[in-house]
Amino acid sequence: MPSASAQSRPSTARAVPVTAAIIALAAGGFGIGTTEFAIMGLLQNVAEGLQVSIPQSGQLISAYALGVVVGAPVLAALGARLPHKYLALGLMALFTVGNLSSVFAPGFSSMLVTRFISGLPHGAYFGVAAVIAASLVAPVKRARAVAAVMLGLAVANVIGVPLVTWLGQQYGWRLMFVAVGIIGAITLVLIQRFVPFSPAHAEASMRRELRALKRIQVWLALLIGVVGFGGFFAVYSYISPTMTDVAGLPEAALPIVVGLYGLGMVAGNIIGGRLADRSVMGSIYIVMTAIIGVLVLFWAVADVAVLAVAVVFLVGVAGSSLIPGLQTRLMDASPDAQTLAASLNHSALNMANALGAFLGGAVISAGWGYRAPALVGAGLAVLGLGVALVSGLLDRRSHAPAVPGKEAEVSNRKKTMKA
Repeated sequence: MPSASAQSRPSTARAVPVTAAIIALAAGGFGIGTTEFAIMGLLQNVAEGLQVSIPQSGQLISAYALGVVVGAPVLAALGARLPHKYLALGLMALFTVGNLSSVFAPGFSSMLVTRFISGLPHGAYFGVAAVIAASLVAPVKRARAVAAVMLGLAVANVIGVPLVTWLGQQYGWRLMFVAVGIIGAITLVLIQRFVPFSPAHAEASMRRELRALKRIQVWLALLIGVVGFGGFFAVYSYISPTMTDVAGLPEAALPIVVGLYGLGMVAGNIIGGRLADRSVMGSIYIVMTAIIGVLVLFWAVADVAVLAVAVVFLVGVAGSSLIPGLQTRLMDASPDAQTLAASLNHSALNMANALGAFLGGAVISAGWGYRAPALVGAGLAVLGLGVALVSGLLDRRSHAPAVPGKEAEVSNRKKTMKA
């Protein structure tokens, strides 16, 4: 009879299909990351094209983020009875159509609407993709599988965002939406070809998914994402004018800057997945502390070009390291409603996006300069760390951690062997 460890590992025969499925899901993350972050590097171009101010053009970032906030719970709940593969296909189709509609938006108001529509499937897609990926690997590798899907988002900031930023500067910023539409279409083909089909859970329903909203640990995890990650977006939303006006870099250097940030995201995503597989809450404590330190450092060195560029890389590392831990925390805090819980992570992160862009724009408009958002961000990260500590304290007081991590699995194996 095979051992428990042997049963928990995918067979070699399944290794290639699992890898192909995760790459297919990550391709969607690549498209989502490109459309979400490229507009930040093109913010000045968009403002000129739509004849609005830079802080006003930042509202397009907020509109997309608010679409994620609304769409993640609504679409995840509505799609509860669908097989996960079909839900992923439907969400990516909506994402593709939404981005292509932005190509033809004639003015600022219509662009706000198309950006909102484009954001609707974002969170639900990552939620169902995370659940699919986690189901394909051994339990002790869940966070790494989730991180592998999120790697598409990180790689977008290395390849997709710099490329689209350059194309937008050279040939018009609307080309960004054409490129993202093509990526979305390719993703649909890959998901159809490589992601395995599995029927929906027999008890799946909207009511079952909405049970996640009754759990305090779910809400605390969401709050960590909103305020903690909001600090990251307060800085990155205005990275383009900060690097040109404060650090003194030429506009032509911006693709390099966002590329370095993307490399930081790749590194952080890998680091965050490994940390979360060891200790989910421990990874959150460590990463939140790192975000605080990095944002304060960015404020201190933003006017020194070489140092500012180096710290942008660290901002990418710190911010991306938080995502696998939060994703896994939410899935474990609501095991009977994982799709909605995982989707809500991206609602939280994009509420953070909206909050960060808003507060960053507010301090800039108040005349405090482009360095001020870094201090606002550090303050938000401090609040996020505080919420994480409260969540951990509640776990310890309950004497039954809400997150069944590696320790819980080992304990269950011991009980099985004794029996």
